[in-house]
Amino acid sequence: MKYLRLVFSNLKRKKLRTLLTALSILVAFLLFGYLAAIRVAFSAGIDVAGQDRLIVRHKVSIIQLLPQSYKERMERIDGVDLAVHFTWFGGIYQDPKNFFAQMPVVPEPFLEMYPEYILDEQEKAAWLETRTGAIVGRVTADRFGWKLGDKIPIQATIWSKKDGTRAWEFDLVGIFEGAEKGTDTSGFYFRHDYFDEARRWGEGQVGWYAVRITDPERAAEIAQAIDTDFANSPAETKAEPEGAFMQGFANQVGNIAAILTAILAAVFFTILLVAGNTMAQSVRERIQELAVLKAVGFTDRGVLGLVLAESSLVAILGGGLGLVLAWAAITFGGDPTKGAFPVFYFPVGSIISGVVLVVLVGMAAGALPAIQAQRLRIADALRR
Repeated sequence: MKYLRLVFSNLKRKKLRTLLTALSILVAFLLFGYLAAIRVAFSAGIDVAGQDRLIVRHKVSIIQLLPQSYKERMERIDGVDLAVHFTWFGGIYQDPKNFFAQMPVVPEPFLEMYPEYILDEQEKAAWLETRTGAIVGRVTADRFGWKLGDKIPIQATIWSKKDGTRAWEFDLVGIFEGAEKGTDTSGFYFRHDYFDEARRWGEGQVGWYAVRITDPERAAEIAQAIDTDFANSPAETKAEPEGAFMQGFANQVGNIAAILTAILAAVFFTILLVAGNTMAQSVRERIQELAVLKAVGFTDRGVLGLVLAESSLVAILGGGLGLVLAWAAITFGGDPTKGAFPVFYFPVGSIISGVVLVVLVGMAAGALPAIQAQRLRIADALRR
């Protein structure tokens, strides 16, 4: 700490150069924060997926329907505690760009299956009493400014009504919150009995099932038992853990983790070259000064530490501010796409990784110049 003034004075020698280096590091860590939030958005639901839940869909494709009668058969299988069905509605609210998931469900089993969805008891009672009632997650409610009592018109793209029309209208009776920060609260759910009676075709059929099991350790065994039970039937099934099912959807976009890692690696490699070049130039300009420091008693390790301290300080100032700005922008600004991502936040684990990365960038950028300064010979340096 006693040499901190010396470190600062060296950095102020070329103020513009120091400022531009710090700003380049700031931008890199601002990008790091947003990419971390995007990774969370693409893996929404995977990290918080229930370990005790399976997803059962048609063996051929999820767009193929399954009989509603499968529910009772699955619940008779050893290890199965509860089965709840879903069907993809795929409607449009005002504009095709306003995408959010809409699904008909049976209210009470659905809420029992997903305790991470927190719904007020009065709103739950209203849902059970209102045939055209629907509930929506907080993210989507805030996105469109919906409030309880609103009429939500949705234009169907798949499910027309028996009268041939495609306009469906729902009464918003509940807005649910997420029990955890990573819980997806973008869904829109309405009553299956209303949907099943009003739709023109497909009555008695559903899209897929969520199945709660009694022992997560037996997930593979129970999934196999479900598939075996429906083998050679007109609608064979494929059962898998909920996390694997969601990961499959994420993988349709590509290996997001690998893509983001490649982007960050390229960015930080470039920033490392920029910062390293800055420190190397700074050391070259101060060869004689460093020699004088050694002559008045600074040890080789002392000079090494001085250069590393300068490099680390620039990284901490730029990277630290970049992380703070990223956290503030993501926390208070939210999803920049205004609804494309169901979950969007800067996770604590990534913040910690960012702090470690700040230190590593500072040390790595100053390593070679610091070693050169350590090996500097006083007589040779003073002759330059």
